[in-house]
Amino acid sequence: MKTKDERLEWLMTEYGQSITRLAFTYTKQKQLSEDIAQEVFIKCYENLDEFRHESSYKTWLYRITVNLCKDKLKSWTFRNIVFTDLFSTWTRTTESPEIKYIDIENNRYISEKIISLPIKYREVIILYYYEELSYNQISELLNLKLPTIKSRLHRARLLLKQKIEGSIANGKYVQ
Repeated sequence: MKTKDERLEWLMTEYGQSITRLAFTYTKQKQLSEDIAQEVFIKCYENLDEFRHESSYKTWLYRITVNLCKDKLKSWTFRNIVFTDLFSTWTRTTESPEIKYIDIENNRYISEKIISLPIKYREVIILYYYEELSYNQISELLNLKLPTIKSRLHRARLLLKQKIEGSIANGKYVQ
């Protein structure tokens, strides 16, 4: 059996980047998302011995993250901050520098469109596509019914499609 410190270290290694990225989807600020991730792991450490394994560690950590983010979004301080960071880009390996540049620009463009969605749609897109959670896991994590998750994901896709098509019509999409 691993010690509490060893389990925390494993959880931080395994989920640290995902937690930070998830927090960023809510806050749109790199530093704040890193601070929230740190708070998540502090709460995790404090409650690790009480973890009942009714869900996975990933779901448990994501729930803590979502709750902390929502608390931050409600705070007066956060609502009065000017957002300046961009959504981190996910890139894949490519063969040429030109293709890599186009991929980076496309990822940045799509990320900006996702970040511009209302939070209830943004969170389901991020959790489903980037964090690869199932409908059931998202439902459990956000404490919403399964049909609500499916409906929000459908609406989020439609909104995202409209945003992208609107930009393509205006000649802003890099391809």
